[in-house]
Amino acid sequence: MYYVGIDMGSTATKVVAFEGEELKIKFSVPAGWNSVETSENIKNKLQQQGVNEENSKIVATGYGRISVPYAHKTITEITCHGKGANYLYKGDCTVIDVGGQDTKVITVQKGMVTDFLMNDKCSAGTGRFLEIMANKLGVDLETLCRLSKEGSGVTISSMCTVFAESEVISLVAKGKRREDIAYAIVDSIVSKVKSLCYKHSSSENYFFTGGLSGNKDFVDKLSEKLQKKVETHPLAKYAGAIGAALSAKKI
Repeated sequence: MYYVGIDMGSTATKVVAFEGEELKIKFSVPAGWNSVETSENIKNKLQQQGVNEENSKIVATGYGRISVPYAHKTITEITCHGKGANYLYKGDCTVIDVGGQDTKVITVQKGMVTDFLMNDKCSAGTGRFLEIMANKLGVDLETLCRLSKEGSGVTISSMCTVFAESEVISLVAKGKRREDIAYAIVDSIVSKVKSLCYKHSSSENYFFTGGLSGNKDFVDKLSEKLQKKVETHPLAKYAGAIGAALSAKKI
């Protein structure tokens, strides 16, 4: 029996499948413009690897979870990120997930989600904000975060992405170095994540999940801002999908 977790985010969909206790399959695909179409694409990819509705239990989570008609159950991403983080970190921690649509801070104690706080009011504290700003500078996310390490002395004060974008355009027009603008962009979002963490609770152990977890420069900046080491894992971007798959075992 396969236990499948599908985490349909706003920018990417992550999929994992356990066969018993062993993680056998993992892959990620762009979210695309149509969640139903993406869902069918995932179904075909799973079938190509021998996983179908007859030999599996499937749980969907994330922004587009209702668009997976073949899922046996849907569960909120808060629960799934908590379960997935506990599987990877194996200890009490505060989980940070900077997603495309929102940023979540989740307390996990003894394997259970005990509290959470979410920023879903404005994209200025999300991964989408970084993507938009990287495009304005003509670089990708990896390059943006790398450039930010070489910059300083510039700030972005706007809480709204639209106004922050105007600030970036103004900084470019003033001839500011790209490294300094990149520093301001990354510092802006990391500061918002820090504020969310401190509003939620103080923590000794932070664990970073989601797509940005593989970006070492961003993780280092987050650690510096929180003044605590932020842990992550090579599979951390799949945390939501892993949590969904673990939940599938209980269906």
